[in-house]
Amino acid sequence: MKIALLLAGKTDKSWISDGVAEYEKRISKYCRLEIITLPDVKNPGSRPAEWVKAREAEKMLAQFRVDDHVVLLDERGKLYSTLEMAEWMRKLMMLQSKRIVFVVGGPYGFDPSVTARADHMLSLSRLTFSHQVVRLLFAEQLYRVLSVNAGDPYHHE
Repeated sequence: MKIALLLAGKTDKSWISDGVAEYEKRISKYCRLEIITLPDVKNPGSRPAEWVKAREAEKMLAQFRVDDHVVLLDERGKLYSTLEMAEWMRKLMMLQSKRIVFVVGGPYGFDPSVTARADHMLSLSRLTFSHQVVRLLFAEQLYRVLSVNAGDPYHHE
């Protein structure tokens, strides 16, 4: 099973990209993680959020394959404890899907066309985080969940 992390736009924060790179390296012990960073929407200017989300959606939808299991990271998604998420991931990795694609949207969230394509919506917290910070938080949680499923001692319960 392959796992992809699809990111809307680049980050200009080195501490975020360095942190994500560190967890990408750690995750490689368990599986291959493909990080796909979509280019920023050009010339958003003062355009409405719906226009920006629609442009991001075009780029996102072009990345999805027919047999992908698409999981949106969204504050309105399902909340899990670490152990619950580990169990969910264990089951998810048994599916026929060739790839699990976790998607971090842009600053305005997801266009309805992306939400319609999603198989699942996952929340990291009831709090709202910037789309930049979510990258790092999710990379750490993915590593934590994979380590739990492998029986490694990273997570303490």
